[in-house]
Amino acid sequence: MNMEIPKIEHLQIDLLEPGVHKFWLKIVDGPTATPLSIPVIVAKGAFDGKTVGITAAVHGNELNGIPVIQRLFDEVNFTELHGNIIGVPVVNIPAFHRKKRRFIDNVDLNHIFPGIENGNVSEAYVYNFFNKVVKDVDYLIDLHTASTGRINSYYIRADLSDTITKKLALLQNGQIVVHKTASDGTLRGAANEKNIPAITLEVGNPHTFQKGMIRSGLTGLYNALVYLKMVQGEIDEPETPAVVCKKSYWIYTSTGGLLTVLPSITQFIKKGDLIAQQRDLFGGLIQEYFAPQDGIVIGKSVNPVNQTGGRILHLGIIA
Repeated sequence: MNMEIPKIEHLQIDLLEPGVHKFWLKIVDGPTATPLSIPVIVAKGAFDGKTVGITAAVHGNELNGIPVIQRLFDEVNFTELHGNIIGVPVVNIPAFHRKKRRFIDNVDLNHIFPGIENGNVSEAYVYNFFNKVVKDVDYLIDLHTASTGRINSYYIRADLSDTITKKLALLQNGQIVVHKTASDGTLRGAANEKNIPAITLEVGNPHTFQKGMIRSGLTGLYNALVYLKMVQGEIDEPETPAVVCKKSYWIYTSTGGLLTVLPSITQFIKKGDLIAQQRDLFGGLIQEYFAPQDGIVIGKSVNPVNQTGGRILHLGIIA
């Protein structure tokens, strides 16, 4: 039976007793002049320590991270926890309500962090979330999935030039780890710029729950907590080491038509390999696409309907 969840305007962890606490945290006022709030779960440890923030659904249709966070808080033992864990199962509540990726003004929130205090609706939402939740954590793990019409490997984006961030990334036991610096408007980048080690964890595909991906994400979070000495346990080593990429980029179509992407996720490809074909509505072959260099497939398009400039695949260039 569900209990009434307290509604708060500010997160004051220092005032909480050790235990697991659930809140509706006001971010902004909605159009009815009532609070627009997000769900926040806090595990206050019995012992002092660092604070880890775990966020999901910055895009409203990216769902796999939600049960990862829920399961972590169901299992964590606060009587043995050193420090605090803050979980936000859904950051972008307005988009989640609409089952959409973007905010109500059609802005991708993960392009505008840390927001603007007196900005437009999306900028103000991001600013208040960042300053009410993120700015006071010591580490951040941001859970995402692929976007609509695309699928992802289980991979991590992180600034690998930072020792702690690199370690957190490798502890997630991902299939692929991609080096990505800050200053890109993402939640991860904005946290990095505040000297908060942060990684982005891509946990599979949108609009669905994937049990295997959720299980992998949960294992990665536990690995991080053990490494940070917040919980007791042993780090779960990966069966296969992650493929580390020094950079990555998307390859786009040069014309419109029905697209078939040939390589599989995590497949290694060589320069010159045939990677996609486009056909017209009569079935005639319009265009073929070839790999511009050696790499690994991080993600790819699965929606056949593409116009000029459509995404083909996300290519990782191996370090």
